[in-house]
Amino acid sequence: MVAAMDIHIRLGRRGDLSAQIYRQLLGAILDGRLQSGERLPPTRELARRLAVSRNTVGVAYEQLVADGVVIGRVGDGSFVSSIPHRDIQRRHAPPGAIYPRDVWQSISLIERSPSAPPAYDFDVGVPDHRLFPYTTWRRLLARELRAPDVQHARYGSPGGHPALRAAIARHIGLSRSVRADADDVIVTQGAQQAFDVIGRVLIADRTCVAVEDPGYPLVQRLFRTLGARVVGVPVDDEGLNVDAIPHQARVVYVTPSHQFPLGMAMSLRRRAALLAWADHRGGVVIEDDYDSEFRYDGRPLDPLQSLDRMGRVIYVGSFSKVLLPTLRIGFLVAPASLRPALLTAKQLTDWHGDLAAQAALARLIDQGLLSRHIRAVRREYAARHSQIVEALERRFRSWLRPIPSAAGLHLAAVAAGTRANIARAVHRARERGVGVGLLSTYCLEEPSREGVVIGYGAIPAARIDEGMKRFAASFV
Repeated sequence: MVAAMDIHIRLGRRGDLSAQIYRQLLGAILDGRLQSGERLPPTRELARRLAVSRNTVGVAYEQLVADGVVIGRVGDGSFVSSIPHRDIQRRHAPPGAIYPRDVWQSISLIERSPSAPPAYDFDVGVPDHRLFPYTTWRRLLARELRAPDVQHARYGSPGGHPALRAAIARHIGLSRSVRADADDVIVTQGAQQAFDVIGRVLIADRTCVAVEDPGYPLVQRLFRTLGARVVGVPVDDEGLNVDAIPHQARVVYVTPSHQFPLGMAMSLRRRAALLAWADHRGGVVIEDDYDSEFRYDGRPLDPLQSLDRMGRVIYVGSFSKVLLPTLRIGFLVAPASLRPALLTAKQLTDWHGDLAAQAALARLIDQGLLSRHIRAVRREYAARHSQIVEALERRFRSWLRPIPSAAGLHLAAVAAGTRANIARAVHRARERGVGVGLLSTYCLEEPSREGVVIGYGAIPAARIDEGMKRFAASFV
């Protein structure tokens, strides 16, 4: 095994140079930066890079061999031995260290557990990677990475690959009735970057931003870091309560097609009221249409963007749910008045994403392969949705009441009475290998209702019944 990367060694002007090389290589081995089986650079090569004699390097290597941390193989080189490395000590901040703004002291990283998921994984917002069209994707991506495609070797437009912008405009125009052409579409690194770019353009210090409560925590946190005063607005059976939007609010974030996390769709009456609010107040509506491709029943309502006639709505979508989150491809549809600023903000953020992947996705859309994939996985997710609803009605009647939902990759259920200790049941379920989320984790203010959020993208249909059976046993 050859060394994974060049080894940086810093030599002082004075002192034993061999000892300095030895100490730094030994530290890299014990810390795990040089791993078991990796080959050290040849003595001649390292001596040339450090501008020292080959003998100086050789003495250091000999000491490492004597310590048993390096093995020398005649004619082959010097290799790191199989030894356990020590834990790297965390460095503490010295006196006078720099610190972030106060808001960053109150916001922590939301970590995805590095350990294996539970045996019965009802995680929220995770599609089934087993359904992804790997063979087709590899073929399309390989075509974009051929040497003649030199456009991928240069910086591109901050709006994204032109073919993908055009393909997205056609796709959402047909599937969601969104009114847009290619110039209106800005491709982002997932929906989260779209919200960041929008926030940079619209939010100043203490701008009042209204969000759904319960709602999507990462958007709430993001807008706070940009200086916004984030205010929660209650949600009922018709979606966001428009009458409860604060007078000072200038931006509203909403998930009208499939409220996150409760699952209801915003009524047409509320949609009209929200657009009237934006027109009257000079406000902006950020419409997050994160998983409406998966609708299993009923007629879909028009997006706010398609009803908007005053340029007050910014539409945000993502391919994380229909394909894979790891692709990090999302988009926003910009009103004409905001397009220049949003493009500039995107360029200042990261210029553009992976153009090869964007071009491959454009072909997937244009060849009808994405629509075919969505139809196939929609049938699978619809079956899982039905399984969970049936299990809730059969096994959980005394403890949980499902909120009617006909779309997406998750559903929510609220406490059916005062008997259930839902937090304790969720904890017990984890001990039984069942991962279910608490509704309270999505509340901005004090939780107004207890409940759970159950995802069905990550768990195969064959494991749902046993998982729900174990979850039900956790209430007893």
